[in-house]
Amino acid sequence: MAKWVYKFEEGNASMRNLLGGKGCNLAEMTILGMPIPQGFTVTTEACTDYYNSGKQITEEIQNQIFEAITWLEGVNGKKFGDTEDPLLVSVRSGARASMPGMMDTILNLGLNDVAVEGFAKKTGNPRFAYDSYRRFIQMYSDVVMEVPKSYFEKIIDEMKEAKGVHFDTELTADDLKELADKFKAVYKEAMNGEEFPQDPKEQLMGAVKAVFRSWDNPRAIVYRRMNDIPGDWGTAVNVQTMVFGNKGETSGTGVAFTRNPSTGEKGIFGEYLINAQGEDVVAGVRTPQPITQLEKDLPDCYKQFMDLAMKLENHFHDMQDMEFTIEEGKLYFLQTRNGKRTAPAAIQIACDLVDEGQITPEEAVCRIEAKSLDQLLHPTFDPAALKAGEVIGQALPASPGAAAGKVCFDAETAKAAGIGGKGERVILVRLETSPEDIEGMHAAQGILTVRGGMTSHAAVVARGMGTCCVSGCGEIKIDEEKKEFSLGGYTFHEGDYISLDGTTGKIYKGDIQTQEASVGGNFKRIMDWADSFRKLGVRTNADTPADTANAVKLGAEGIGLCRTEHMFFEPERIHSLRKMILSDTVEAREAALNELIPFQKGDFKGMYKALEGRPMTVRYLDPPLHEFTPKTTEEMAELAKDMGLTVEVVKAKCDELHEFNPMMGHRGCRLAVTYPEIAKMQTRAVMEAAIEVKEECGYDIVPEIMIPLIGEKKELKFVKDIVVEVAEQVKKEKGSDIQYHIGTMIEIPRAALTAGQVAEEAEFFSFGTNDLTQMTFGFSRDDAGKFLDSYYKAKIYESDPFARLDQTGVGRLVEMAVKEGRATRPELKCGICGEHGGDPSSVEFCHKVGLNYVSCSPFRVPIARLAAAQAAIKNPRK
Repeated sequence: MAKWVYKFEEGNASMRNLLGGKGCNLAEMTILGMPIPQGFTVTTEACTDYYNSGKQITEEIQNQIFEAITWLEGVNGKKFGDTEDPLLVSVRSGARASMPGMMDTILNLGLNDVAVEGFAKKTGNPRFAYDSYRRFIQMYSDVVMEVPKSYFEKIIDEMKEAKGVHFDTELTADDLKELADKFKAVYKEAMNGEEFPQDPKEQLMGAVKAVFRSWDNPRAIVYRRMNDIPGDWGTAVNVQTMVFGNKGETSGTGVAFTRNPSTGEKGIFGEYLINAQGEDVVAGVRTPQPITQLEKDLPDCYKQFMDLAMKLENHFHDMQDMEFTIEEGKLYFLQTRNGKRTAPAAIQIACDLVDEGQITPEEAVCRIEAKSLDQLLHPTFDPAALKAGEVIGQALPASPGAAAGKVCFDAETAKAAGIGGKGERVILVRLETSPEDIEGMHAAQGILTVRGGMTSHAAVVARGMGTCCVSGCGEIKIDEEKKEFSLGGYTFHEGDYISLDGTTGKIYKGDIQTQEASVGGNFKRIMDWADSFRKLGVRTNADTPADTANAVKLGAEGIGLCRTEHMFFEPERIHSLRKMILSDTVEAREAALNELIPFQKGDFKGMYKALEGRPMTVRYLDPPLHEFTPKTTEEMAELAKDMGLTVEVVKAKCDELHEFNPMMGHRGCRLAVTYPEIAKMQTRAVMEAAIEVKEECGYDIVPEIMIPLIGEKKELKFVKDIVVEVAEQVKKEKGSDIQYHIGTMIEIPRAALTAGQVAEEAEFFSFGTNDLTQMTFGFSRDDAGKFLDSYYKAKIYESDPFARLDQTGVGRLVEMAVKEGRATRPELKCGICGEHGGDPSSVEFCHKVGLNYVSCSPFRVPIARLAAAQAAIKNPRK
């Protein structure tokens, strides 16, 4: 018989995949003798089984859960379902990767109409008993039966108003009893006349099912996709004896970190609430007190907490994020995990832990999430612009960085307007965020909340995303229905601009200009370690001297992709290119192209100088020619006049160039086959630029010329022969002995399948995984977004194949091409220059299959450097 349930005392840290992060850490805390409420874990395998069994929990698993409950009754000396002194439990999710706020929790499970009276009598505290019951009804209704939380919050707000009180802690036992009755009535109405369940066993199985089900709720799916967490991992369920922070003034609950998760500064950082349960702190319903207040309120608890917090950090050798409850002066730890942190904090903590002798530089490099480095490169406010800015409020600096944008009051509006939508800068303003807001938060430049502390949902999720966040601004008067809020004497409507400083917590009126961040100090230290460990080179995709210089500053070792077509769109250049496109003779085309040589050569010279001897791969003209044709009547008239043609002739020629499927049309090497003069012009520009910069600056330049969109060896040879002829001619003219390499972009499946033949002509391969993905899947990257959401929901795909390399299909083509190409030409240099070059999981794949380098956009260079180091540490190359 399979084992589906483990007591905390039966597990350990090595069982993360089976017990989930929370379960294995609770097991480890049990081994350490920590004061934790005892319990058991239902495994991640049980979650997988639940989905495989048509969303049913098998009898075998149910029996093991109830056997564990019987054991827990013995530990506590209480009966589950007893009407006089019931054993109450919490039910929490616990995936193997931390997913804060994405899945569901239920507290106080085991109460019913009869047990709550016995509980009130036994504890001598009717207010506490009914507070626990009304919370349980609300959580169970929301999490298990999906009755919206807002129904219950509305009733609480109405009652507080009627009683003339501000906080729910001011409601009496009778008030809370009335609330519980009203909550049950809401449940009954929502469930079509069905009463709130009174059988604790039914409650427990409903809760376990709900946690399993929450693994696949929309917000969890979005979070998994954003954080590369596989959908087949499943979640464990932790059933734990309840301890109560809502028993009065010597009880409380809190969340704390052993170091500051925003800055990495050493020292306890956290918040707690007197007379509250855990969800109050995390959900941001009440704004909590700093943890230092605990020293004044309950000094003995504070001292014990500090000792145990340090014990946990020293045991796990990392910053810990802990949840705790104090029940009538007795401290309990509910969980610990390695805390989520901002990128600056991650770097600070990693370096400090190395200096403290707790971890090695290799471990330090592996502790930092490569994708999070994006945060370090995020903007700050321009100091000059900030001086003129008007501060209208200040709250908690929940996630650093600066953001300015248009106010949005709901996630849907933010998603439509912001990143991934119209591309506008937006600030999401909410009373408090909830997990349902995840997509809107992801689309926003910044997040502002009225309620919630530094460990609220908004704060934790924003820090994880690297999004600027200011939380708990209680001065804001918000009307979400009218889509307006008031602060600092002003009223702001949807679409008005505000600016946030997530580092100071200040809120500004209007749109304050931001500037790029600068990096150094510990960042350089981590990057130096990373560079010493990685085997994979990191280049950049750049088309201008400015981008090149920026990428070099960020650690790029050269250019892996210079897209030459981007150089032609300036007004004085596009006109010459259009003349070439519309010319009928080779001579006329060559004359027009000759006008472009000085521009093209000038750009190449600027880039070679910025590279200071580092290599550059120049991709020849790739897009179909219709992308360059005039679009307006004015442009057509100007071109017609210059070429001595009529506007009608120009328009007819432009129409003729239109392609039905341009991505698979007359582009790439096909242009050079039809119009060899294009390749000749580009070769002259590259070679002359390299020779001149070599002479002027003394850099040892070896041009790398890349022919795009090859699908056939003979095609490559045809273009290569043209390139060689011109290159040798330029060398002769200039009296130079400069070396150069000619390679190709592998972006057509046929090229990958015939790589052994292609390598007879190519000295290097660069995998253009954007097009290779497009052609392998058979869908357009410009249109795939319209239907990919349906594929995620149906679990056909877990991630966007244009953002994260499909290793099974596209990756197999890459691996095959490398192997076959090197069988023909052992010294064949192979790189990747699609957007995947900056995606950590794709970088790891590139390391494994033996590529020489990855190339990505300038700001992703540090991410690729770190990801390459992590790949080398995890999978040492032979």
